Amino acid sequence: MSKPLSAPDRRFVGKIIRHYLKYDRDNPFIFISGILAFGGIAAGVMVLMIAMGIMNGTQKEFKKRLFVMNYPLTVLPMRENAIDDKLTQTLKTHFPHLQFSPYYTTQVITKNAGAVQGSLLYGIDFDKERTINPIFKKATQQSRSHSKFKVIIGDSLSYEMDAPVGNKVTVYFSEQQAIGFGTMPLQKRFVVDGIFDSGLKAYDKAIMYTTLEAFEKLLKRKAGVYDGLHIYTDDPIEEIEQIRKVLPESVVIEGWWQQNGNFFSAMEMEKKALFLVLLLIILVASLNIISSLLMTVMSRRSEIALMRTLGATQKEIKTIFFKLGLIIGTAGILTGTLLGGLGIWVLKTFDIISMPADVYGTSRLPVDLTLSDFGMIILGTSVIILLSSLYPARKAAQTDPLRVLRNE
Repeated sequence: MSKPLSAPDRRFVGKIIRHYLKYDRDNPFIFISGILAFGGIAAGVMVLMIAMGIMNGTQKEFKKRLFVMNYPLTVLPMRENAIDDKLTQTLKTHFPHLQFSPYYTTQVITKNAGAVQGSLLYGIDFDKERTINPIFKKATQQSRSHSKFKVIIGDSLSYEMDAPVGNKVTVYFSEQQAIGFGTMPLQKRFVVDGIFDSGLKAYDKAIMYTTLEAFEKLLKRKAGVYDGLHIYTDDPIEEIEQIRKVLPESVVIEGWWQQNGNFFSAMEMEKKALFLVLLLIILVASLNIISSLLMTVMSRRSEIALMRTLGATQKEIKTIFFKLGLIIGTAGILTGTLLGGLGIWVLKTFDIISMPADVYGTSRLPVDLTLSDFGMIILGTSVIILLSSLYPARKAAQTDPLRVLRNE
């Protein structure tokens, strides 16, 4: 049974493609142009994979740090006495799988050994805070003091204050206390009972924790009425709306991503911009595919005309040059994927690049290429290669055998 006229002869097409892929001594620049196109696409895919992996890894590292120090969800009052034990118990009844930690908070000035630093002091229940804050839990594993006037501080603040565990620091409050015929800021000596390390220097210098009893004693806070409520959940984005329905109008609830929305929006925009810029590498490499195929068409015009006169159809000629472009591009994608995977493995395994931990939250370069990012890289590259192969293939198919043979 003979093949349909419209179907290209696969055996014939494959043989011609293998012939054109070989090195041509008479036209070496065609082969070199093809190699450059292959190398450019491989380099582009490799760089895109590593760059997207670094961007995504850095973003995840920041999210992990901020997720803990900002807490997944926070309930804040719109009026006085809006957050109390009754509200906490209501939330526990509706959401028994969640963890809650009510808190007091105030701004203070910490002083010791001649150093002064402004901080945000939280009054918390140590047991409840340990269930939602692994950094705090680690810092209080060797807690020794039973005093209500103990404080957990960050390692950066401890270093600046020269206040290791067991030492005391003076904390100044904004409230005034009567001294003789005048007043002065309320102050109290707190014993340092633990030091935490969040990996972010700004948090380690600015946040301190003490007991609920210390706030109630020094600042006359009413027991059972709080300044806010921290909530831990593994899926805050999904659960925030369910919790909001239970809360009264006198309070609002915020997610950690809302408290840092501008920061992560900027990172996401930077990631997209980097992807588009690096995609230009592949776009430039695709121009080499076009030029290589067009040079092949121009140098093989007589062969193309001869094939046409011997019975080759336009579709077969178009298929030959279209597949040539796809082969060069696909080989570049596969090689770039292997090189990119190798580069990511090397960066993950060996400490080649070190970073300041106080700025980035980690001393090792975080690399985490997601499947969605990898898919976007392969999809974008494939589209560019397909488009780059179409025009030369169409030009080859439009070759007029009579005109070429007459001129030859």
